[in-house]
Amino acid sequence: QVQLVESGGGLVQPGGSLRLSCAASGRIFSINNMGWYRQAPGKERELVAGITSGGSTNYADSVKGRFTISRDNARITVYLQMNSLKPEETAVYLCNAEIVVGSPGYYLEHDYWGQGTQVTVSS
Repeated sequence: QVQLVESGGGLVQPGGSLRLSCAASGRIFSINNMGWYRQAPGKERELVAGITSGGSTNYADSVKGRFTISRDNARITVYLQMNSLKPEETAVYLCNAEIVVGSPGYYLEHDYWGQGTQVTVSS
């Protein structure tokens, strides 16, 4: 059973910072792309940042220069450092990973999601 578990959310004042973590566990052969999404009430889920297995990154325009995504392949963990947070960025932040599972000669890639962590930006 593969799981993604996020942590690090909470309440922060506007302009503050938070660091989110997402750890993968289970029978994992390898992990390809990983990313962070967010979903605010009444809004569609949107990609915040993504990172490939080789470390290439991409960001939503709205977070460029303020958020940084990184990964530790040894710990099978992806991080999202969020600085200068804004009230409109209040949302549930979800981790996503493309994980290869299976047995020798029979590997498949599946898309996995964490349960989400609440980030609230408010004074």
